[in-house]
Amino acid sequence: MERLFGEPEPTVASAAGSAADAPLATQLRPRTLVEFVGQQRLLAAGSALRRAIEEGRPHSMILHGPPGSGKTTLARLIADASGASFEEESAVQAGRAEVRGVIARAGERLAGSGRRTIFFLDEIHRFNKAQQDALLPAVEEGLITLIGATTENPYFEVNSALLSRTHVYELEALRPDEIRVLLDRAVARGHCGPDGRVQPDALEFLAERSGGDARTALNGLQLACEAAGPDQPVTLAHAEDALQRRALLYDRQADRHYDTISAWIKATRGSDPDASLYYLAVMLEGGEDPRFIVRRMVILASEDIGNADPQALLVATAAADAVEHVGLPECQFALAQAAIYLSLAPKSDAAKRAVFAAREHIRERGAQAPPAHLRSSTRGDGGYDNPHRREGHVSPQELMPGPAIGSRFYMPDDAEAGLRERLREIRRQRGLADEPDKATTL
Repeated sequence: MERLFGEPEPTVASAAGSAADAPLATQLRPRTLVEFVGQQRLLAAGSALRRAIEEGRPHSMILHGPPGSGKTTLARLIADASGASFEEESAVQAGRAEVRGVIARAGERLAGSGRRTIFFLDEIHRFNKAQQDALLPAVEEGLITLIGATTENPYFEVNSALLSRTHVYELEALRPDEIRVLLDRAVARGHCGPDGRVQPDALEFLAERSGGDARTALNGLQLACEAAGPDQPVTLAHAEDALQRRALLYDRQADRHYDTISAWIKATRGSDPDASLYYLAVMLEGGEDPRFIVRRMVILASEDIGNADPQALLVATAAADAVEHVGLPECQFALAQAAIYLSLAPKSDAAKRAVFAAREHIRERGAQAPPAHLRSSTRGDGGYDNPHRREGHVSPQELMPGPAIGSRFYMPDDAEAGLRERLREIRRQRGLADEPDKATTL
């Protein structure tokens, strides 16, 4: 498994096959930072990631980004620049035994020659907690420099203990003009036959329709060239044929994964059940994890509906239970039911605004100790006025700490008119002024 970046590709007799047999994306993998295309923000002059490469001083990191954005290439560039050994595993296939093997070899290498090891773990989000925890001691002790790659949000999918020991870098999908640079490079180097064989509109199509995925574009070019046959021009039709499945298929690992859930949220927030069902169907047809979908439903039920219809949260959490207990394909009915209900429910973001206002107040002014009469019985002064002992179960006693008295965070909107009237009545009974409906400003 160990292989230095820059060493020759395996021979024809090897299991990996020859370099000429490798996919075009592999053959054209950049060998230097100058050849690397895209990610200008991360690799800007003086940036932490660029310095790590230029100075040969790697650190443990998580590379988060869509497929074909350069995660593996960056890992290899970092290893090559540092002179470290490079070990690569995919979390889809590797287990704790493979990880232990990498760590053992890294320890032997460090003790024997002082040479360090970069361990590139692709799709690190596929490792469970125990598997991720197995990496912690080696990372902490410096036995390995871990570079994890993931298409999923690492703050959801990677253990916090491991995240705290790594630096997270977010890569972006390549722009069409950046993809075109790579395609032109492949043509110029003769990977598709003589120069001019690939028609410009075919290259433009591959650049535009590859979804920012360099690997898809290059491998699509290779397939189009093979389909055209030797010495024949590579036309737009060949490019369309090469990409037709990739161009039409929802890919849960690519940018459209995030774009589609965003569209679902906005369609549902916009009270359009048909649009909500449309984007739900796109995700289901594309093989999206239903747990990912239903988590967003639960969030939306409180963030965008809240107390305008408290039942919405119950519907969403019931759908989440259905996903866990039934799974696909049957749970699609619960997801559809929830999507329709959430779309048609009255909308209010008052709960979201309220908690944001309260947290902003605490950040700006600090947390004050509760009044003595609200503290636990062992510390309080015994002056607590229990509202159950009063008519209407409402007490006039002040419940805010001194500096926060008079602050207002919850501002019911028109969708919560009933709660707004209830709040006004409570304030009247407590002898508080019914102040204008605006949140406390800082």
